[in-house]
Amino acid sequence: MLAMEKQSFYRIEKKYLIARPIQRRLMSIIKKEMKPDEYYKSEIFNIYFDDNDFNIINQSIDWVDFKHKLRARSYKGYDRVFFEIKTKIKSRDDNLGYKRRVMITRKGFKELVSKHKTMKELVASQCRNPAPKDLQIAKEIDYLIQYLNLSPRILISYKRTSFRDDNGLRITFDENLKYRTHDFKFVRQKDDKIFFRDDHNIIMELKSQEALPLWLTHELSENKTYARRFSKIGNIYQRIRKENNV
Repeated sequence: MLAMEKQSFYRIEKKYLIARPIQRRLMSIIKKEMKPDEYYKSEIFNIYFDDNDFNIINQSIDWVDFKHKLRARSYKGYDRVFFEIKTKIKSRDDNLGYKRRVMITRKGFKELVSKHKTMKELVASQCRNPAPKDLQIAKEIDYLIQYLNLSPRILISYKRTSFRDDNGLRITFDENLKYRTHDFKFVRQKDDKIFFRDDHNIIMELKSQEALPLWLTHELSENKTYARRFSKIGNIYQRIRKENNV
């Protein structure tokens, strides 16, 4: 039986596109101030759900004040799948991110996609003593899938290095970003497409429930590193459209 982890998150999120030399300089300071995360070195697979017209992803690209995504995330070597409703609210200076999730097995994910079981049924059967909140999130996922007619549409994968401190700050570096639009299994395939044309584009994300520490803001300023908008799924979807001449 699976033990349910924390289901809900609220945080401020900032993203940066950096080159390898900048990453090395930042990492030398980060390693002194922070500690490796639980998934310090990991390979991540995200499967995004959408309808046939990709309305959810298009909403994300249009940068509306309120947007949400439905995705399944799993890590290489782990049987667990985190099924998430990820919501963002645009504020004046930052993105406010809310993430609510439940956890199932990879087998359970296949049963959900094949419509043999609902998310509520999976959480009730696979999780040890599911809390009412777990079941409520599961019901919301079922509603979104059925009401909006959602199914797996795009898989993206990347390798991540992550750090955290004792005050809720988390810093991640994502690289080797790839994608595909078929065979939705949590593994890499030979025909996965590379998003960046070279290996000098690294996505750094800062996630915190509080203001960033002074040592970090100083280092970002010293290295002329500034936050920018960058959605992995949004940019990959636009690449797919170009590839298909849409």
